[in-house]
Amino acid sequence: MTRPATPDPTQDRAGRTVGAVTIPERLAALLHVVRVLLGHGRRLVETVPERAANVEFAILAGVCGTYTLPTILVRLQRGILRAMALERYLLSRAAKGREIGFVYLRERTPAKPAAEPPEEEPASKEAASERPGDRADPAKPGDDERTPKRPAFDPDDLRIPTPEELDAEVRRRPIGRTILAICMDLAVIPSFCTSPFWNQIFDTLNNYGGSFTTLFKMREHRETSFQKERDKKPDTWGFAWRHPGPETVRQVLGYMIGEPPTLDPFDPLLATAPP
Repeated sequence: MTRPATPDPTQDRAGRTVGAVTIPERLAALLHVVRVLLGHGRRLVETVPERAANVEFAILAGVCGTYTLPTILVRLQRGILRAMALERYLLSRAAKGREIGFVYLRERTPAKPAAEPPEEEPASKEAASERPGDRADPAKPGDDERTPKRPAFDPDDLRIPTPEELDAEVRRRPIGRTILAICMDLAVIPSFCTSPFWNQIFDTLNNYGGSFTTLFKMREHRETSFQKERDKKPDTWGFAWRHPGPETVRQVLGYMIGEPPTLDPFDPLLATAPP
């Protein structure tokens, strides 16, 4: 099926007006998602230390992959800083009235096998060394399989990039990849979100270069790591921490992501100051 043509991202579309600035439609939707995530991260940083002793904390710890509070807090801080960097980027585009274009992940197709060379007896050993296929082809500019790639975001690495590094990363990468990294650091999964807000996350990842495969693989990896920690603590076995219902999530977080209390995400007072 042919994908419909992507609208021209350089043309303004009806959006949200804040003061004298009209924010283009897709950019306004992205800014809303980022600010909800940012508010979630800030609330977690405030509440996690006091909730860590509760048995229900296992629900959040399982998504983080560990009971270790310093590790969780470092990831939360990094997620907040990355969300702030993305917010700054979106606000700078909003000030210029510049819309965001869609970015879709390209599906890789297996490379076709090289045609078998004709079987000819080389006249000499020197000639044999010049047969096609006996030498590695030189690397080609732009060849994704051969050109060195930038290091991918590793959520298990606890390093926090500098604000300058985060600003550069946000400008360089598809927005969906940045949102994905924020979700992994801020423990954002479908069962922690209201249905409408998870649908917004889904659309953001789907339309701006995010990978659901990466998100769910990391979820599985962290569940496995967390279970290994629990196996060493028999006193934790009695609590079912997987697949919590909405009320249980509210007991742990105090809310579902996307629920009030939230401030107007387009309130100018919410704008994040530069570092």
